[in-house]
Amino acid sequence: MPLQDQLPVIDDRTFQEIVDEARSRIPRYTPEWTDQNDSDLGITMVQLFAWLTEMQIYRMSKVPRLNYIKFLELVGIELEPAKPATARIEFPVLPGFADPYVIVNARTQITTEEPDEIGQIIFETDRSLIAIRAKLDRLQAFDGFAYRDISQENDDITASFEPFGHLANDGSAWLLGFDSELPPATISLTVWVKGEEHEFPILQCSGEQLQPSVSVELAWEYWNGFEWRRLDLLKDDSGRLTRSGEVQLIGPAKGEMIAAALGKVTDKRHWIRARVTRSGYQTAPQLLAIRTNTITATQADTIEFETVGGSDGRVDQVATLGSNPVIAGSLELQVDEGSGFETWLEQPDFFGSGPDDNHYVLNRSTGEIRFGNGIHARIPVANPRGPANFRARIYRIGGGLRGNVAEQSLSVLQGSVPGIDANGITNLFPAAGGVDEETFDEARRRAPRVLKSRERAVTSEDFELLAIRAANIARAKALPLFHPKFPGVEVPGVISVVLVPKVNTAENPAPMPSEGTLQTVCAFLHDRRLLTSELYVIGPRYQQVIINAELIAQDSADLAIVKTDVVNNITRYFDPIIGGEDSGLTEDGSGWPFGGDIFYSLLYKRMLIDGVKRVVSLTVTLDGDEYEPCQDVEVAAGILLSNGAHQIELRYD
Repeated sequence: MPLQDQLPVIDDRTFQEIVDEARSRIPRYTPEWTDQNDSDLGITMVQLFAWLTEMQIYRMSKVPRLNYIKFLELVGIELEPAKPATARIEFPVLPGFADPYVIVNARTQITTEEPDEIGQIIFETDRSLIAIRAKLDRLQAFDGFAYRDISQENDDITASFEPFGHLANDGSAWLLGFDSELPPATISLTVWVKGEEHEFPILQCSGEQLQPSVSVELAWEYWNGFEWRRLDLLKDDSGRLTRSGEVQLIGPAKGEMIAAALGKVTDKRHWIRARVTRSGYQTAPQLLAIRTNTITATQADTIEFETVGGSDGRVDQVATLGSNPVIAGSLELQVDEGSGFETWLEQPDFFGSGPDDNHYVLNRSTGEIRFGNGIHARIPVANPRGPANFRARIYRIGGGLRGNVAEQSLSVLQGSVPGIDANGITNLFPAAGGVDEETFDEARRRAPRVLKSRERAVTSEDFELLAIRAANIARAKALPLFHPKFPGVEVPGVISVVLVPKVNTAENPAPMPSEGTLQTVCAFLHDRRLLTSELYVIGPRYQQVIINAELIAQDSADLAIVKTDVVNNITRYFDPIIGGEDSGLTEDGSGWPFGGDIFYSLLYKRMLIDGVKRVVSLTVTLDGDEYEPCQDVEVAAGILLSNGAHQIELRYD
């Protein structure tokens, strides 16, 4: 979006503050001036010059605003447009449907039951899906010696299970039982992996084309009534069940699968399995759930064949789409120069465009399309058949925080898909990745770091800046040489980025990033990191802090109001997003520092607010350990604080 004029002023003094300051200096410099009433001619002159000064301050504050805006435009920095959220939607097939599978087309729309204050929140599937009629209702884990039925754990997404048992040795297997035969088509299985035994989520960042960090081989097979036979594996985004992702298989030929009762399941089912042929897991995989018929959907609405104006043959022409913000890479713009519509290519700028290149530049926030000047990119030829020769064949709009909807809230199918059970459509986990348009202050803070990093994650500061840009992240902290699976050991080449999501800490005092947020940031950082680095994105580790204090209130103070103000002041002080030593000095603080120690003197100062006469006693409790009074409390590196139930006793002297 074009930069907006909203830079903070240099001097925020008001007319009355200037008058009061001048009056306060009268006794020092002109003690003979005793009449300071408004009727005095000298006071009138003071007020006149104060008014002129206030006007001058206002005008002067405009100068750095304009200069800063022009500087950002000069280096090509614009406000980051809104980003859409994504979610994985499950499309169950109606039981007893005649066909063994149903095709769910790309850009099938799903919405929430209730619109928000802006309108409907629309999600569209990113690609087509083959939804199978066979229902996955039985799961078993085989550890090489015995079977264990884990079907109930799969139904309860809050509980995790180990598909290969606790050791995941060679020969271990994970059995999936379906109530009918699988069709000879693409079978999509989506798995959600639980973070290993840590109090914070972990995701290793690597491209889909890369192999997982563990040396593991799995064989996918089906039961034909006599033996296990191999299934063709098309894709495994899960890295052998080490991270959340999709596994795609080709179902066997019709009639090849024979129902049988295996292991602990006495009911006959059609079985497939994943067998460990070579184990190299550091720890056995732990899964939250597996589902069939699941596809990624983006918060978007598709618009096709929209006329957006025409060429008059002049340089630097501008056309505007009818809707915005535009999702990156979704616009296909066509221009008719007399011989039919031809597709032009989007470019970030015209610096590399020649006079004959069919290029345009798109501002995704406003939908503004800008064409070249004949030196850098072509000028579209005026169409003699009519003025409307610019056409958006297709583009998608959407984005913002409103798209980060809760789990099981996307349940309304727009239109109908024959064979799909509309009552069973849902998103098992929350949507993530939606970000509002960048504000000017955020762009101003980002600009120096962008010029330094140049879209490459090399230094710790680069990783932090890019992580905040990637998703709805309030704070990010890069920890060089820190491996989340080996805390306390410096591992060369490893960097872990701690993510604090942008949430309301009054409702969630210890915010954790969701699985979708981790994946969004991982994908963004992976394309910008050094090839030789090993990157992890993790959630923060918290320690709960509780303050126990006894205070004496001033005689004229209201005990209830003062107590509320003290608790709010302490809560804000330790807040992981808006807390810290600068909280209260600005509208929002920078957040409690990672590994920031609690200094008794600074905390004592926070208690002495209006209405408090003195502090009688003050103790700090951290994760249940109470520290001695007048003692600073050390916090381990990388740890944030979360507010507990502070105990404040307030009384009169």
